[in-house]
Amino acid sequence: MSNHDIFGLAAETPLVLVKQMARNIRPRVMAKLEYLNPACSHYYRVASALITDAEERKLIYPGMTLVDWTCGNSGIALAMAGVRRGYKLLFAAPDKISKEKQEVLRAIGAELVITPSDALPGEPRSCMNVAESLVKSIPNAFYAGMYDNPVSIKVHSESTGSEIFHQTEGKVTHVFVPMVSGAMASGLGRFLKERNAKISIIGVESQGSIYAGLLNKVKPGTPVFTELEEIGSLQESAFWDPSVIDDVIQVSDYDAFNCGRELLRAEAVFAGGASGAVMSAALQAGKEYGEDDCVVVVMNDFGGYYLSKMYSDEWMRKRGFYRKTKSALEQITAEDILQLKVRRDLIVAYPENTLAEVFEMMKQNDVSQLPIVSYNAPIGSISENKILSILIENDEAMNSKVVGFMEQPFSVCQLDATISELSDKLQQSASGVLISLSDGRLQLLTKSDLIDALTHK
Repeated sequence: MSNHDIFGLAAETPLVLVKQMARNIRPRVMAKLEYLNPACSHYYRVASALITDAEERKLIYPGMTLVDWTCGNSGIALAMAGVRRGYKLLFAAPDKISKEKQEVLRAIGAELVITPSDALPGEPRSCMNVAESLVKSIPNAFYAGMYDNPVSIKVHSESTGSEIFHQTEGKVTHVFVPMVSGAMASGLGRFLKERNAKISIIGVESQGSIYAGLLNKVKPGTPVFTELEEIGSLQESAFWDPSVIDDVIQVSDYDAFNCGRELLRAEAVFAGGASGAVMSAALQAGKEYGEDDCVVVVMNDFGGYYLSKMYSDEWMRKRGFYRKTKSALEQITAEDILQLKVRRDLIVAYPENTLAEVFEMMKQNDVSQLPIVSYNAPIGSISENKILSILIENDEAMNSKVVGFMEQPFSVCQLDATISELSDKLQQSASGVLISLSDGRLQLLTKSDLIDALTHK
């Protein structure tokens, strides 16, 4: 049967595997695409429940004005849920929120009062205080309080947390969650830890936010302006529950925006800056996790709301955030290709070896070419074809030193060399490319290794 109520949809948001961006870490990384809800954020789950709860308690009725402060997404969800039930919407919002969000809110029919982003909590001009003042000055107005309504905790426990547990078949080990009010982290954290106390809940916030300090019992520092939206807070929420939060990680604007842009290019995940921050934190922390771990990363904001900001090269350059995004091919490195190979010590020849000794090494190790190394530095190479041509001219040369018949040495590249760079080197020397490892040893890559890496992808 068709569902005729957009806010009655009970479909789960997708949980998708992150392949390309997580290729260098051992755990499985899954992105929980909360931005694919009808309101393009996780607030979709809360908005309708909040209005229904207030109606059932006789606090509101159609015709009233719902007032709140918003960073955009919560307001869009509340406006979508409210206008279709006959409510007017009025929001106070900081001036840093994207023009796309402002236009969507006005298109739904909401009114906006824009406040300065540098206003701190408690100041009369802050969006929180402005919203509370508006409620007092407007007849038949109700303060919705999307960020501090206890309905949020219940929704994220019963819906978000439950979905994550069932979608991973109970195998989830770490969940990374954006922190604003803390409702989502606390709600899903309580649900998941009741099922498995070993599941780690990691909050992620912008630099200058307060939750890392609260968790570590450190006095908050001077507030720092951030361009990030939908993440971080300068004021402790009633939902802050350190008993279910294992860690809080702060992420810079630069890392958040660039990780978000890379998500679109590499994974076709069209998320916003807050989601980029959470993924950046998860990928960094995931370097320490094991291959049996399952990491879930909550994507809470939609990239389409940031076309004028993080997805604008001009905007990114002006603020010093721009980083050229690598193509899919450029993201495959020598290190990635070596991980696909059966690793063994590189067979090398030395200048004092005879051609006979070198040829015997080739036969025993089933290789057709060898680098010639002196003091761990490649000085030349030798191949079966070269040895054959030497013997055709002089069949007594087998007892001669290989140093007298060396061909050009293989090119040497570092572990971070891209597959495009490696391919260029192989065009110059078809035999192979030497990769310098962190411990000083060498490994050889050939064209067939590059082909294996491309087909494996």
